[in-house]
Amino acid sequence: MASDLFKADAPFRELIRRAGERAGSDLEKICLRGPDRELTRAKNLQPLLVCVSLGYLRRLVENGVLPGKILGHSLGEISALAAAGIVSFETAVDIAAKRGELMDAAAARVPGGMAAVISIERDAVLHLLARKFAGAQIVLANDNAPNQIVVSGGVAALEQFAACVAAEKLGRCRRLAVAGPWHSPLMAQAQREFSSWLDTIEFRAPRAQLIFNVTAAPENDAQKIRQLIARNLVEPVLWRTAMAALRGAGKLSLFEIGPGRVLSCLARANGFGSETKICNINNQRGIEMAARLD
Repeated sequence: MASDLFKADAPFRELIRRAGERAGSDLEKICLRGPDRELTRAKNLQPLLVCVSLGYLRRLVENGVLPGKILGHSLGEISALAAAGIVSFETAVDIAAKRGELMDAAAARVPGGMAAVISIERDAVLHLLARKFAGAQIVLANDNAPNQIVVSGGVAALEQFAACVAAEKLGRCRRLAVAGPWHSPLMAQAQREFSSWLDTIEFRAPRAQLIFNVTAAPENDAQKIRQLIARNLVEPVLWRTAMAALRGAGKLSLFEIGPGRVLSCLARANGFGSETKICNINNQRGIEMAARLD
């Protein structure tokens, strides 16, 4: 991941140095050589992913591509803060490091995880969650697309839910490689501590529209933005609704910044067809393609 940035991008390496100091880890080594158990720890992974996303974002802007609307999925919302000018790149790295530290600590207290549910029976799956698992340690974490949600909770509850989905022939569940039960009430202590810490960070009004996870709507007030960022730890990501709002904004080109293609696939699943150009920005070739599209 980001091997080209490590080789020849001094500002990126400075962000990585800062992130490593905040995390207390050699993030360059972990990124390029692992081990996976260290890479998947939130205190390492979160500032690292923000550094990578911002490294490619900076190159994209230098090539003349400026965002009109901005969204970030889960942790991506921290990178989105910097993309919208609400915080600096350096502050975004600091926020990601604190977020990851607190979430790791919460996950150590309450072991759990997340599972994606792939199903064309969306309403039936949500009804099952409400009917049989109300009050259990499992909740909706991501409403990603018409055919995909993600649930989060304790290990036993996740296993029971997956068994019920299979027994009722509603689809299939796949455990995600995450370190804890993100976007669930099990993160409540981390959310409270994160909210208090965010009060010490300067937030500015956005210079481009940023659509937030927990409301699927834009916000301009700095204090309210702090609250939305903190609520992200315990509330679901309303990605499907945000995509619907974006789809109504007219003809668009979409740029997914950072490793992987998950959000590009979700854009297609949310109804963005061949008329929408989607470009993955995770290497120099992607940046060059994006500059031509824009």
